[in-house]
Amino acid sequence: MELTPLQYLLSAAAGLVVGFSLGLVGGGGSILAVPLLLYMVGLEKAPDAAHIAVGTTALAVGLNAYINSLIHLKKKNVDLKTGAVFAAAGLAGSAAGAYLGHVTPGTRLLALFAVFMIAVGASMALPTKTHRNAPRRSTPKTAAAGILVGFLSGYFGIGGGFLIVPTLMYVAGLEISKAVGTSLISVGTFGLATGLIYALYGKTLVAIAALYLIGGVAGGYLGAALAVKTPRDTLKKIYSVLIIAVGIYILYKSLGA
Repeated sequence: MELTPLQYLLSAAAGLVVGFSLGLVGGGGSILAVPLLLYMVGLEKAPDAAHIAVGTTALAVGLNAYINSLIHLKKKNVDLKTGAVFAAAGLAGSAAGAYLGHVTPGTRLLALFAVFMIAVGASMALPTKTHRNAPRRSTPKTAAAGILVGFLSGYFGIGGGFLIVPTLMYVAGLEISKAVGTSLISVGTFGLATGLIYALYGKTLVAIAALYLIGGVAGGYLGAALAVKTPRDTLKKIYSVLIIAVGIYILYKSLGA
């Protein structure tokens, strides 16, 4: 697939936006990766655009998560045992989800992705609940949750951090900072698995994923710098409205197609 120099430049810019979103709100930031590649970079009219967008952005998000996990490892914000159980179990789910997503017709996949975006946006707008008493850790429950979240991550080509973090808190009993750091192991594993599976079918643009990654690293620093200056609940509400609006737009485009 041939892209113009402008599209390569826009890919880096799209990665910057995704990284900025991740740095700003954390979980849920990568969900904009697919629509940005379709409508900002301009792959919307390319043959099998939906699957190419999912495979490419999954690879970029996965690699970005692995890089960020090194930072959390140095800060000792990672529970390696829990992360390994969740990621290993979820790897099977993400592989199954990626294959099912690959065989799902592109327009239907985008329509389902749009509905998923709207649901995510709505959930982000809800106030965050705090639990004083952490549940007891359960390896079987952690593994089962990993399979389910991995499937959703693979099917939609998303990082899934916004699902993984609360799951690690409420099922594995991790406190918030450790759940965030530990989640990156799974985000990286699921994203890389999805990207490689799509690559087997020729649906992953490695050069674009690399540009997304470069832009994402730079955007992450910018987003994190702004995040410390703005109330987190305010950021999440604003971002949730954006996600819902983009989801509605994708749904309109996909149903129209």
